[in-house]
Amino acid sequence: MKRRHRLSRSRDFDAVYRHGRSTATRYLVLYAFPREEGDGLGPRLGLAVSRQLGNAVERNRIKRRLRAAFEQIEGDLPVGNDYVLIARPGLGEAIESRGFEWLGERVAEVFQKERATA
Repeated sequence: MKRRHRLSRSRDFDAVYRHGRSTATRYLVLYAFPREEGDGLGPRLGLAVSRQLGNAVERNRIKRRLRAAFEQIEGDLPVGNDYVLIARPGLGEAIESRGFEWLGERVAEVFQKERATA
């Protein structure tokens, strides 16, 4: 995932949290917010993985896998939206036992649920 498709600034995260709408599943919470700038960039993703999910190595592994799963569905998402994906406790163990394909399905599920409520 290219850097320009990532949320990295605190103010970007805050805007998505404050003004965006949220959707949740068992293992993921998704906040979505349409950007005001017409910059032509595709959807941008920010990740929040709590210390409850493990040490730094585990958290970074989860983030890499979430980014890879997001890349698979990125082309189907509207241009100009910002998203923050929050991992809930238990996600790391579920990924280990069920595999990356399962994670891709869960990420697609939360994004479909968000689009249905939009």
